Formats: sequence, C-alpha cells, structure tokens
Amino acid sequence: MERVYTPGLPVPTVPAGAPTVGVVLEGGGFRGMYTSGVTDVWMENGITATATVGVSAGTTFGCNFKSLQAGRALRYNKRFCGDPRYAGLKNLLTTGDLFSKDFAYGRLPWEFDVFDTATFQANPMRFTVVATDANTGEPVYHDLDRGGKEDIEWIRASASIPALSRPVRLEGRELLDGGTSDSIPYAWMLDQGYDRCVVVLTQDAAYRKEPNNLMPAIRVLLRRYPAMVELLANRHERYNRQREKLFELERAGKVFVVCPSEPVRVPAVVRDPEVLDRIYAIGRRDAERTLDALRAYLA
Repeated sequence: MERVYTPGLPVPTVPAGAPTVGVVLEGGGFRGMYTSGVTDVWMENGITATATVGVSAGTTFGCNFKSLQAGRALRYNKRFCGDPRYAGLKNLLTTGDLFSKDFAYGRLPWEFDVFDTATFQANPMRFTVVATDANTGEPVYHDLDRGGKEDIEWIRASASIPALSRPVRLEGRELLDGGTSDSIPYAWMLDQGYDRCVVVLTQDAAYRKEPNNLMPAIRVLLRRYPAMVELLANRHERYNRQREKLFELERAGKVFVVCPSEPVRVPAVVRDPEVLDRIYAIGRRDAERTLDALRAYLA
C-alpha cells in the first residue's frame, strides 16, 4: 500500500509583541472534517496560535494544525473511511473499539500517511488534549510536545467514545472521550490567560443537543463507570449551557467563533468519501468567509 508523507509547512513567524492566541477545537467524530477545512485555510494563510486545545476529533484532526500538514486529515480519512481495518462494527465486536487501535492509531500515522513529528516538535504552539477520567468523571488536560506513540495514545484517549471504545490506560487513569466532561474547553483556555481566544465549533449556531435516547443501553454497558453514566445522562444540558455562554462571550467581543454555516450531520462511521469532501468544503468556505474578520480580531 502506498506510503504518503507530506512535510509540514514552514512554521509561521509571529511578530514580537503580537497578541497571544488560544484556539479551541470541538470534537464531533467525522464532523471534524469541518475543523480540518477551517485549520487548513488558516495554515495556508499563515494563521497560527500560541496554544491549541482539542477534544476528540478536534484532537485527532487538529494535531495536524501543529504539525502544519494541511490536507492530511482529509486525505487519509477519504482513503481509509471504507476500509474495515480503520473503523466499523467488526472492530467493535472483535476488539471493543469502533476505531482500530492497531490500524487507525498504529499503522496509519507511521506507515500509510506519516505524521510529521519533526515539524510537530519544532512548532512552538502548545497543544493540549482533553480526556475524561472514566472513574471520576473529571476532565484531564494533557500537553503533547513530541508527536510520538505516547502522544498518539493520548489522542486516542481523547477520542475514545464511551460504550464504543475501551478506556485507554495512561498515567494510572482509565480515560475516555474528553467531550463527555468538557465538550468545548473555552473556559479552560480563557483561564490560561492568552490575549485572544478563537473557538471552532462543529455544530451550526441553531443546534440544540437533545437527551441521549440510548441511555438505557449505556447504563448497562458502562455500569462499571457510574461517573461516566451520570455525565452522559446530563450532557445535553451542560452542552447547551456551554454554547449559550460561549455565544454571550462572542457578542461581548471576548472570543471569536467559527461554526458551520449550515447543519452538519454524519453517522459515527462514514463510508462515502464524498460526504467527507462536503463537510470539509463547508469548513473551508466558512474559514475563507471569516478570514478578514479573524485577522482583525487577532490584531
């Protein structure tokens, strides 16, 4: 199978005295192709950040924002979305993980579409992932700076969907999807003290999360993790409040928000590359449309 390696773009030069910038990338499974479209346009136009925090897909695809590999996330997802080794029911039934640990997080970034660890390390951008401690229900924020196999394990932990993934064991914790405990970690980013905060959402402005109708099954599947069950049962309420507060901050000029200009709906596993192209194109279009306003905000 063809091995692809695209080295990262040159690390952007940040003028002395420029405002510090924190970027927040929401998760959302394959809706993350929207985020990839946004960050690819930013990379192509020299937009960077002092720090980025990603959740779930915001981490799996957003790591390319630090390695400066524009186009990589779209390319490998289109190439492998129909491959049962990448994700699917067979993986779930045989390993306990919807997305394959051995292929999606093992062979793919080192053999088939190589992750540029050299650029990831050279880029001074701070890159933080959010996972959830499955036993306490608390969010865990962890900085990645090497881009090696341990960092990829942290990325996998951040994106491990409850009930569709096994907990990832790191540093004495059992970790699952960060979106369960902190879906849009802008409050954490604001607490870091950066001058500007830019948030990329993967749901349109009118979206409201509804209660999870799979809770009866989730209570059985996650019976060993009551804190996770409680988080999932109330997640829609916390998520909607989080977005309401975010848009209040946007109206006050305290954050800059990029979100889909139209609804983005996808299943947990996408097999059609054209679906990924469509979501990615919406992200690119929205990034290009807001580019001048973003530059003004960052000035």
